Amino acid sequence: MDVRTTGSTLLLPLSGMSGLPLDQVNFVACQFLAFIAACLLRLYWHPSQTSPWVRHVIAASLGTFLIIFCFGWYATHCFVQVLLCYAVLTFASVGNIHKFIFVLSMGYLMLIQVSRIYVFGYGLFSTDFSGPLMLMTQKVTSLAFQIHDGLAKEEADLTVDQQRFAMRARPSFLEFLSYTLNFMSILAGPCTCYKDYIAFIEGRNFWIKETKFDGKCLPGRIEPSPLPVVWKKLLIVASCSVLFVTLSKTFPAARNADAEFIASASLSTRLCYLLVSVQAVRPKYYFAWTLADAINNAAGFGFNGYDENGRSRWDLISNLNIWKIETATDIKSIVNNWNIQTSLWLKRVCYTRVPVYPTAATFALSAAWHGVYPGYYMTFSCGVLFIHASRRARHFFRQLHLGWTPPQLSRVIVSWLVTQFTVAYVVLPFLLLAVEPSLRFYRHD
Repeated sequence: MDVRTTGSTLLLPLSGMSGLPLDQVNFVACQFLAFIAACLLRLYWHPSQTSPWVRHVIAASLGTFLIIFCFGWYATHCFVQVLLCYAVLTFASVGNIHKFIFVLSMGYLMLIQVSRIYVFGYGLFSTDFSGPLMLMTQKVTSLAFQIHDGLAKEEADLTVDQQRFAMRARPSFLEFLSYTLNFMSILAGPCTCYKDYIAFIEGRNFWIKETKFDGKCLPGRIEPSPLPVVWKKLLIVASCSVLFVTLSKTFPAARNADAEFIASASLSTRLCYLLVSVQAVRPKYYFAWTLADAINNAAGFGFNGYDENGRSRWDLISNLNIWKIETATDIKSIVNNWNIQTSLWLKRVCYTRVPVYPTAATFALSAAWHGVYPGYYMTFSCGVLFIHASRRARHFFRQLHLGWTPPQLSRVIVSWLVTQFTVAYVVLPFLLLAVEPSLRFYRHD
């Protein structure tokens, strides 16, 4: 039993009974507490009955409690970053506010990540206290760019996406605390746009333009129940937890770089093991992100209008599409459906704003944001090359994937296998973290 944690030891007996590390027990317990709080926020502190001020206080206070429970004194780093960034947001000129916030937040995040390696080394210490900092970095940089767009640029110079999120005023201190520390996203995200979050707090997120379908017209405001989609996501969460616990222990990714395994196993065995072991890691992310999505939906956040059949959509802030990831036949499909909100953040603060080599700059920012482990940079460096190769291959083979005749179906299957093997091959250093095991694997591939 792993009892290492900087957070609370209150649930240590539960950790002993389950055999799970204490920090994982704390995380899951806090997320389910957040789920209960989300339901209460929607039912008893509804915006029609509660002032935005009260909802802001509840969201920020509970979020503060959760990170202190999970990370103990390391939560101080989150508060330091929040206070420093708000000072800059308040006093910096709108012409440079986005640059100052970007340098400050990314610099502080990387400083913490370097210190984490210095303290814990390459061993994956169970309590990853940099996680909330990564999310806050996304939030404060997004907000800074949106303030810059709204106050320092002409509307004609903005893209459609930038026009939608541009801010015409700076947030109050309470609004900023609620946005950065709210309990729904403090532990596992996702990163949300400030305007969407404030609309949720104030109860404006259900106002939509008239939508027509089947000859009928929806009124301007309808508040559908999130329960059907929440229960569906909780079922996915339960399934992923079982898959992760069983598969990750049976097929550890580190074995791919084990010298004895490399020497004794055939190439075909190693390739099959590579595919299965990397696939076995995914349920961990599916679990965390789907649960976070369910928490937000349970609070009434995430409503995204209606589809053509009149069914409510709750995917405004969803972080992944599991079906599209698992059935992807090209790398771009996986990238577009994996960690969606982070991809949007990278696009909005980097890809659409960098004048030269935007793809390389975006991958470099993504690697720096994830941390300073060499494995991250190996993965993202290779990712740039494979993304370009995937674009050319997709353009060449696009016409071959029309229809479901046996030859065409076989091409789809081959494309799926090639895509999944390629992603596993590129992602493994990200999981191994260090240079030596990554190079050992690549030298004998």
